[in-house]
Amino acid sequence: MKPIQNLFRICAVALFAVLFVGCAPKPNYSDNPEINRKVAELLSKMTLEEKIGQMNQYSGNEFTTGPQTDDTTVIKQIEKGQLGSMLNIVGAEKTRSYQEAALKSRLGIPLLFGLDVIHGFRTTFPIPLGEAASFDLAAIENGARCAAVEASAAGVHWTFAPMVDISRDARWGRVMEGAGEDPYYGALVAAARIKGFQGNDLEADNTIMACIKHFAAYGAPTAGIDYNTVDMSWGEFYNYYMPPYKAGAEAGVATFMNAFNDFNNVPCSGNTELVVDLLKGKWGFKGFVVSDWGSIGEMIPHGYAADKYDAAVKASSTSDMDMESRCYIEELANAVRDGKVKESVIDDAVARILTKKFEIGIFDDPFKYCNKEREDNLTLTAQTKNSARDMAKRSIVMLKNDNTLPLNKNIKSVAVIGALNDSKFDMKGNWAWPGDVESVVTVRKAFEDRGYKVNYAEGYSLETLKPTNVNEAIAAARNSDVVVVAIGERAMHSGEAYSKVELTISDEQQNLVAQLAKTGKPVITLVMGGRPLIFKEATENSGAVAMTWWLGSEAGNAICDVLFGDYNPSAKLPMTFPKRTGQSPICYNAKRSGRPSMLHYIDDDAKPAYAFGYGLSYSTFEIKDSKTSTQTIKGGEGVEVAFTLLNSGKVDGEEVVQVYVCDKVSSVTRPWKELKGYAKIELKAGQSSSSTIKLAPEAFGFYTNDGDFIYEKGEFDIFIGNSSDNLILVSTVTMK
Repeated sequence: MKPIQNLFRICAVALFAVLFVGCAPKPNYSDNPEINRKVAELLSKMTLEEKIGQMNQYSGNEFTTGPQTDDTTVIKQIEKGQLGSMLNIVGAEKTRSYQEAALKSRLGIPLLFGLDVIHGFRTTFPIPLGEAASFDLAAIENGARCAAVEASAAGVHWTFAPMVDISRDARWGRVMEGAGEDPYYGALVAAARIKGFQGNDLEADNTIMACIKHFAAYGAPTAGIDYNTVDMSWGEFYNYYMPPYKAGAEAGVATFMNAFNDFNNVPCSGNTELVVDLLKGKWGFKGFVVSDWGSIGEMIPHGYAADKYDAAVKASSTSDMDMESRCYIEELANAVRDGKVKESVIDDAVARILTKKFEIGIFDDPFKYCNKEREDNLTLTAQTKNSARDMAKRSIVMLKNDNTLPLNKNIKSVAVIGALNDSKFDMKGNWAWPGDVESVVTVRKAFEDRGYKVNYAEGYSLETLKPTNVNEAIAAARNSDVVVVAIGERAMHSGEAYSKVELTISDEQQNLVAQLAKTGKPVITLVMGGRPLIFKEATENSGAVAMTWWLGSEAGNAICDVLFGDYNPSAKLPMTFPKRTGQSPICYNAKRSGRPSMLHYIDDDAKPAYAFGYGLSYSTFEIKDSKTSTQTIKGGEGVEVAFTLLNSGKVDGEEVVQVYVCDKVSSVTRPWKELKGYAKIELKAGQSSSSTIKLAPEAFGFYTNDGDFIYEKGEFDIFIGNSSDNLILVSTVTMK
């Protein structure tokens, strides 16, 4: 009987093995089958605690981007396999030391190093809102590429960018991180930035993983207050806030980040409708989702979770990685043992994380990003600085020019007024922690480097932005050929947690401009800031006004390039600039009203100071002979808009030709107009060119309140122009 018993035993073991393998997770999150096999094999060796360790992320303390938790045991936790990722650890040598600790863990799983690489790394580029003003996707992609090269050389694997939140409210400080108010353009910028960061191969040592944030609708907080509740219909979300997130997923972004806010009454860090049903379900997203800093634990003050245990349970299927709340590392194992969370949920999250670690190649070479020589050779190079300068000059929006610009290069002296004109820290901009301050070129320095006599005066205190030694500023103006004055806000006055109740630049700064104008010298006003601002009085007292945002390392050089006409400004506003703060939120693509003639205030009209898409050039352009390729289409068909663009001025330049669509009658309320195509065209003075802008089929459809994208029969007006408030009707197209 013994051989028979042994046979039964062998068969039972074999059957169990088959059943076990059949029930074991079969991760399929990579296009490479070998990586999927390796993930499954490694996952099968991991204890529950080691799996949860991979879902845990801490910050270093060199600089922080959220509330810091003091912890002296981080290295010991890494060596025990209790940590899968670190953020805010920068430098080839420092990341190597942490990676060495990770390799001492039982399974030797390497760490991921993440960082907010928002607009450049050591070499800083313009803030993202400024870059978006360029309407130049190739330049935007190149900016992200340059940042990836520098960051990856410093040991960084992963950036928490791009931020793609659509926002119509300039009171919200984080508008500086995004592409503005338009969903169509925002989606294009999202894809361009992802391509720049990730390149064509995540395994290449000069690419980094990107992260779409913040999912979802973070850019629409009530009253423009950061972290505040968001209240919108699904139809509003699908049509005006969702497109950039979806474009990011389709572009192959490696990761997503949850938002701080609630959505449809549930905090985003625990929102299964958004993450499980839409992102991972309908869109089939294969990467992993990281919480924002502490946002899982913040479901407790939200009143949605009772304690860390409850928060860990509710976030387990929506946040694959916990950034700094420590809910997972402290409570998730208990929740699994209690039957509140299935271990298969943990396995899914860990498989997603491990897949990315295999895809970037740190299992094969944990130190491939930790090369000090490479870091030194690829940081702050002349090529990267040239790219930053090119991006910066493309980002400057000319708002007014009464033949004051370009400046005559034969002038002898310039009054450079305003402390912001000489502040390296502010030129660098917010969200640029790793940026090299000393390499930043200020406006004052740029004029001096060109050989001009610079009569500099602060005009106002950099700390308070209040007037100081105004008489000195007036004297400097009188003793100069031209006046260049900077007004606005400091770099740290825009960004996370920097919401504003008032967008108007202070009366004191604007009065300074007025006093300078009284000298009779030409006054050029540079408006510096990270959001739409209000500066009517300054505009009235200036011969020229330029929105210069925060332009980064080459700010001063780029500004001088534009002021002297070495580069003809071509940027357009990616956000509407209100006349008064009380108009906020304001946007060009507002829905139509039943009483359009009544859309005004009793103390002013509803028109903005500057419209979306507005921006001047030193040249003039005319759009002629516009027509559509057809006047009838079917659902799923696009349209081509042909036109001739003439540079009727005396200066070579570029124009951003914009095409807008209006769905005249539909089953749901729709906007007056929506940007659906554009082209940036360069022409020599007097030159004309015939061009075509293709409108995709999606330009003639919309999302229902249930999330279905549909086409409806009816008429569509198609407009063309150079800003959202300067359009001509091309044609009315009928969908049969």
